[in-house]
Amino acid sequence: MTTTIPAPEVITVHSRRVACDGVGGALGHPRVWLEMGEADFVECGYCDRRFVLPSGDEGAEDERLAPGVYEGSGGH
Repeated sequence: MTTTIPAPEVITVHSRRVACDGVGGALGHPRVWLEMGEADFVECGYCDRRFVLPSGDEGAEDERLAPGVYEGSGGH
C-alpha cells in the first residue's frame, strides 16, 4: 500500500517577502518572514504552505491574501 502525501497549500503572492503564521490564533504558528531571493517561490518551514509569484510579477503588492499571510516590508 502506497500512501501519498498531499501537496502543500499553494498561495499566489505579489511580493518576494512574505510572512506566514499558519492560520493564526491557537491553530497557527509563530509568524515567520520568508524571502524568495532569486526563486519564484518559498515554503514555510512550519506549515509547508508554498508561496508563489505569478509569472511576470516583480513585486506589486495585493491586499487580498489568504488568512495568516502578510506581504511586503513589514517585520524586520
